[in-house]
Amino acid sequence: MNSHLHQFRRYTICAAMTGMLFACAGDPIESGLDPFAPMVFKEGTTTMPLNPPNPSKLLPFYVSQHTVFKFAIDTDSILIGADGVTRYIVVLTSPNGSQQAQYEGIRCDSFQWRLYGTLENSAWRENPLSTWKTIQSNVPNRYQASLAQGAICNFDTQVKDVNTILKSLNPNAFTGGSQPSNSFGIIAN
Repeated sequence: MNSHLHQFRRYTICAAMTGMLFACAGDPIESGLDPFAPMVFKEGTTTMPLNPPNPSKLLPFYVSQHTVFKFAIDTDSILIGADGVTRYIVVLTSPNGSQQAQYEGIRCDSFQWRLYGTLENSAWRENPLSTWKTIQSNVPNRYQASLAQGAICNFDTQVKDVNTILKSLNPNAFTGGSQPSNSFGIIAN
């Protein structure tokens, strides 16, 4: 009988210790720190750039063989936000040479982009209808997809280092809109 009492004490002590461990862990629902709860996106404040894009800092990037536009990003304008948004100035050049500069942001977690404003008459104008839109990968002017897939995002995670983004934007390393090559790896021009 003594062995049964000894075994009962062990179970009681184990149960008490287990209860204390659960009490120390706390209830995630009550504490508000449920690790499985969906995260709610809260965008930080976005201020428009003060200056137009710097022509000496424009870095062209390849988008697709189907586009007639040329695209470049102002490397001085890249801002990696703590809110998960990478903001940048992009310059679009049409076949006749006219240019448009836009201030945009990309969210990697949701694969979305947002137009914050455009450069008009050397002054930035905010876009009053700015909303988050899904990045399209199957349209000719898919430059947001090229930037997201080739430099700004690592799958659905924001790249947190500007130097890494700049290295990825290097024309010899850029993979966002990879130019087609032949079986010898030679890129067709």
